[in-house]
Amino acid sequence: MPETNTDKRIVIQMNNTTLELVEGDITDFDVEAIVNPANEKLLLGGGVAGVIKRKGGPSVQEECKRIGSTPTGTAVITGAGKLKYRHIIHAVGPKMGEGDEDRKLSSAVRASLALADRHGLKSLAMPAISTGNYGFPMDRAARITLTEVHRYLQGGTKLQRVIVVLYDDPAYTTFARELRRGFR
Repeated sequence: MPETNTDKRIVIQMNNTTLELVEGDITDFDVEAIVNPANEKLLLGGGVAGVIKRKGGPSVQEECKRIGSTPTGTAVITGAGKLKYRHIIHAVGPKMGEGDEDRKLSSAVRASLALADRHGLKSLAMPAISTGNYGFPMDRAARITLTEVHRYLQGGTKLQRVIVVLYDDPAYTTFARELRRGFR
């Protein structure tokens, strides 16, 4: 299994789904799809999107271009180009300061999970959406993301494995602390 080798991993079972919290590189995991924290125009730029653009080849951006755009709080699905995944789910999270950010982040997380389910996917890796260039506070993102994942998995799903992948120790520590507090 070529996944990130790390001691920073929390695994819990939720009904028929394994939820994992891991520090690492989202492109290292053996899953059927990854979530790309996207912008409304679906332009692949830096961060996770930049890695997707570089490793996936031009077909992913071309497919995004055909879709056009999608509003904040929604998600769309494309093929994965040359990447090892079946799909990439492009979730548009909120920018801090645009208003109604918590609801929009909840919606983007829920839309990502629902798209994975609709396409019969069994495994999904997602990052901390909106916490990079969009400036969403990590503690709020942790609470919202984990609460939304918990709610979704309680409702019955085909997903067998959901991995929340955090890019560094502070992000992992914040999400781990929130997970230990329980779901609200």
